[in-house]
Amino acid sequence: MSAPSSLPAPRHFIESRLVADLEAGRIQAPVTRFPPEPNGFLHIGHAKSICLNFGIAQRYGGRCHLRFDDTNPEKEEQLYLDAIAEDIRWMGFAWDGPIRHASGYFEQLYAWAQHLVREGKAYVCDLSAEQAREYRGTLTEAGRNSPYRERSVEENLELLEGMRRGDAPEGSRVLRAKIDMASPNMNLRDPILYRVRHATHHQTGDAWSIYPTYDYAHGQSDAIEGITHSLCTLEFEDHRPLYEWFLEQLPVPAQPRQTEFARLQLNYTITSKRKLKRLVDEGFVWGWDDPRMPTLAGLRRRGFPAAAIRAFCEAAGVARANSLTDVGMLEAAVRDEHNRNAPRAMAVLHPLRVLIEDLAEDHIEWLSAPRHPDREDLGERRLPFGRELYIEADDFRVEANKKYKRLVLGKRVRLRNAYVIEATDVETDAAGVTTLVRARLVPDTLGQDPADGVKPKGVIHWVEARHGVRATVRLVDRLFSQPQPDAGEADFTEALNPDALTVLEDCVLEPELAQAQAEQAFQFERLGYFVADRHEHRAEAPVFNRAIALRDTWGG
Repeated sequence: MSAPSSLPAPRHFIESRLVADLEAGRIQAPVTRFPPEPNGFLHIGHAKSICLNFGIAQRYGGRCHLRFDDTNPEKEEQLYLDAIAEDIRWMGFAWDGPIRHASGYFEQLYAWAQHLVREGKAYVCDLSAEQAREYRGTLTEAGRNSPYRERSVEENLELLEGMRRGDAPEGSRVLRAKIDMASPNMNLRDPILYRVRHATHHQTGDAWSIYPTYDYAHGQSDAIEGITHSLCTLEFEDHRPLYEWFLEQLPVPAQPRQTEFARLQLNYTITSKRKLKRLVDEGFVWGWDDPRMPTLAGLRRRGFPAAAIRAFCEAAGVARANSLTDVGMLEAAVRDEHNRNAPRAMAVLHPLRVLIEDLAEDHIEWLSAPRHPDREDLGERRLPFGRELYIEADDFRVEANKKYKRLVLGKRVRLRNAYVIEATDVETDAAGVTTLVRARLVPDTLGQDPADGVKPKGVIHWVEARHGVRATVRLVDRLFSQPQPDAGEADFTEALNPDALTVLEDCVLEPELAQAQAEQAFQFERLGYFVADRHEHRAEAPVFNRAIALRDTWGG
């Protein structure tokens, strides 16, 4: 089978290498994999790897596997496996064949470990962890050979089998590759292949008392699956010689090629799963899918569309060198996506009553307004208009200068998609806070200016009181207030943004919003883009999360 005669133009250096491999006939089609360790939820950094691995397979007629590199049972849970699979589907991708697991290859990996022992290229070592560190050397000093390095093949095989049976106490011994304790690459100084772990595995139960390391399992899993291009972030660049050493020493069925790329790093964001887990475990957030979290589940719940995340990853590109990307790029992609697609609606988050005294108490008329200014296909919505309305509290002042373009006592304002009103009087509480604005309707101003020539100073949104729906609205913002929250010596939790979440109760929404489906997005006019909470939103008790404000408020 020959390479395709017409290939898409490469967009970055990885695709350039791939195209060269296809054109030279070294591969027939790309086979990539997305190989997360199931020890937490996926975060925004993983989105780049998802788009890269699945995207390359789609673009060049190949396939992409989902494989869980589940070699550390003490930190892995079925919850994480399920969440990762759901996130990938939500991102718009489908893996080839069944979900794969490194644990599904444990028997083969063990047989290959025995092969290395028989070839004199692996041995069982009884050094303690502290002793092993001393023997390993430093970046400037060569390591020393373990005193157990020259055990016979027979003894090593017997000890290894005993480790597998569970005869060895946890942490008492390891299987190490015999490479070079003087290598300048620390990863080649007799790395560990297996550790004794008396732990129950979520896939294999108690069948094993030893578990392979990531470095040992990863490349061989790639080879078993026929992966052509193993795409890793730059921290694995120093591991590539070890990846290749294993492939050279073992009778593997394929020779994958590892290529490294820069990971996605955003300011105002933390993507360490260990630190994100701490936020969950210590109650700084509700859970992994808290809408403040940079996890894909959290961003989804907040209201970041998958299409926007894909567009952001495309714009961020694939590079060889690490750099810090402005989170404002991601937020801009979210705004663009919602601006194109989100229907418009009105909601009042801090309600102030307005009484239009020249309307009858039972007056209700139904007005119409477009659901989107540029999307005729979305149709129109019906808005009830009556004697009593709600407006935003900060859309009214008793007195104001000329720069204030909203409702002022004795002045006029246009109600969005409705009439012009004029404020005539106010009621206040004991503290002097306005609790009611009395107003009059300026006649014949639906869709036209007042006949007397006195034009309103601005336009504000509103919701009719009788039909308005009470709701909970969460104003969500960046989780951290510092551009690099984990830089320096201070604990990263000290950089948490105290204004990352504001919960408003008794907000008032136009009636159609009660019928919104979970995860449905709207632009609340003048306020931002909001999404019905995927878990808690109900018609009888609506809950909306603000995905993003209409404009960047961070000055980025």
